[in-house]
Amino acid sequence: MNICNSLRRLFSPAPAMVEKRVLCAALDGSGLHRMAYTQWGDPANPRVLVCVHGLTRNGRDFDFLARQLSRHYRVVCPDVVGRGRSDWLKKASGYGFPQYVADMVSLIARLDVAEVHWLGTSMGGLIGMCIAAMERSPITRLILNDVGPVITNESLRRIGEYVGKAPRFPSLEAAEQFIRQVSAPFGSLTDAQWRHLTETSVRQADDGQWEMRYDPAIAEAFQLGFVMHQDVILWPYYDAIRCPTLVIRGAESDLLPREALAEMARRGPQAWTREIPGVGHAPMFQDPAQVAVVREFLLGA
Repeated sequence: MNICNSLRRLFSPAPAMVEKRVLCAALDGSGLHRMAYTQWGDPANPRVLVCVHGLTRNGRDFDFLARQLSRHYRVVCPDVVGRGRSDWLKKASGYGFPQYVADMVSLIARLDVAEVHWLGTSMGGLIGMCIAAMERSPITRLILNDVGPVITNESLRRIGEYVGKAPRFPSLEAAEQFIRQVSAPFGSLTDAQWRHLTETSVRQADDGQWEMRYDPAIAEAFQLGFVMHQDVILWPYYDAIRCPTLVIRGAESDLLPREALAEMARRGPQAWTREIPGVGHAPMFQDPAQVAVVREFLLGA
């Protein structure tokens, strides 16, 4: 019966994306909030891939990858609280990894599976690293996309220059120009890809202006959570990971040093490592070649 179900998933049309929400509790006691997520593939598939985005991004960044992998996985792409279509927290101080980890545990419980595979870009990778380091972690395969246990102060300063400071835009075209500028390290994307990232990253306000789809208050927590004049070191978390791990680095990244990438292959889970040429922080999996790196690790021998 399991073989029949696998063949049915392989040869039948992939179900369309659906939007869902899970109810989560604020750790500071300020109430409940809804975390939105998109789900691709067979909703009954016990094989689940969770894809989590970076600091100011959202789960729709993974649309192309999710579509490509949805024949093999139920692909779940949450909008971390304060981003995308998720609720905003009542208190800015709640925007931090304890809340993000708790929300993801609630999401995994909602999915009703014993284990998941995890792909996390930047902040999403750090959330995954925290969960994978825990005893009895549900993460059994981990992909860290351009992030690791060393985060450079140079990259923190660069991110701090734009997070929470995005202007409002008179048109969708103006919003796209801004996103192209601040996201230039994503590499060479097509016009259609930039437009998709823009359309899923902004919303139109009642006055007709366009604004970024995240709570500007996350900038407060970002500034408080990191000391900008020194690197962030998280080796104890990485060294506690026991599942197979792949680390992908943009070859021009200013966030994950190449020396740290080499060290990640030697210690802790002794990760497989790959670099994506022509990309900084971070690869966006908008083309088949980048998706193939993920596919090989998750579905290869």
